[in-house]
Amino acid sequence: MKRLRIGIDCRYVRIGRHDGISRFTAGIAAHLPDRHDYTLLVHDERQLESLPSHLPHAVLPAPTDAGEPLVARRVNRLGLDAVFSPMQTMGSRGRDYALVLTLHDLIYYRNRTPPREFSWPIRLGWRAFHLSWAPQRFLLNGADGIVTVSETTASLIEQHHLTKRPVTVAYNAADPAAPRPADGPRERSLVYMGSFMPYKNVETLAAALPLLGADWTLHCMSRVSDTDRARLTRLAPAGSVVFHDGASDEEYLSVLRSATALATASYDEGFGIPLVEAMGVGTPVVVSDIPIFREIGGTAAEYFDPSSPAAVAAAVRRLEDRWDAASAESIRRAGRFRWADSAEQVVRAVERAVTDRSS
Repeated sequence: MKRLRIGIDCRYVRIGRHDGISRFTAGIAAHLPDRHDYTLLVHDERQLESLPSHLPHAVLPAPTDAGEPLVARRVNRLGLDAVFSPMQTMGSRGRDYALVLTLHDLIYYRNRTPPREFSWPIRLGWRAFHLSWAPQRFLLNGADGIVTVSETTASLIEQHHLTKRPVTVAYNAADPAAPRPADGPRERSLVYMGSFMPYKNVETLAAALPLLGADWTLHCMSRVSDTDRARLTRLAPAGSVVFHDGASDEEYLSVLRSATALATASYDEGFGIPLVEAMGVGTPVVVSDIPIFREIGGTAAEYFDPSSPAAVAAAVRRLEDRWDAASAESIRRAGRFRWADSAEQVVRAVERAVTDRSS
């Protein structure tokens, strides 16, 4: 195949601190294979601080701009052969380039509460979008190819007949981090990294602490509201839930490397980057028995019924009995999730889209 000019839609990269889609975009952009030429598409030049400095860029309107359905007209002027977007909402009407979109998960069809940081008009539109499969099908079929981040979501896309386009799996991954020292401390603590939305079910983790014993703690790393803090505190012994309220990466990794396990009791998830982060440093995971966590954790993880604090406590005790083996297996398992492999899969999807479009 000839050398292509490929645009990478980086307009979802957060300024300051990544969320999931932002991290996915930056991870892919940093590991693109060098057989093509790439242009980063941003809406704010501050986004470039998190992106490869050697790649050229172009500025487009923000993806939340009212003109997004017609953004292809702006992209056409760049003379690109193809564009990859880490979301499925990039406008496709009138384009003269191949387009690959990303559908990360279908979680908001089952949990329709939109992210809290969105403005009310976007939250309203978000809810309306997820009332039917039709808008999703319209967006996906407007592209030439689809990327998703897990086999679990790929199966759901097929199950719900969401697109006629080829679907490629490019896993989420975690940035490399040094493993926990072999002779380092192992505290009787669990780490939770994530939001406090209802489906995350952090309450079950807090309620499991009294069953584990008075010397166990749960470290909640993300920013937390006063309401969520008070609710979780009431469920556990005094002082046993530790709120870091937005830990730095360094603080997060330090707590993770000394913990017995990372834990999450989510009823549903799109992926689970914290699982990969924990396993990558040799900290095993105890998690809900849901398909996506089985895909990520394999036999390295311990699983539990997310409705039962007693099941959480039992899973932690099983993990303690095989902790050394689980730690070693976790590191091996995390090796399946590498940004370089994911970027390669993305570019292959783009190459296929260009070929299909020209045939």
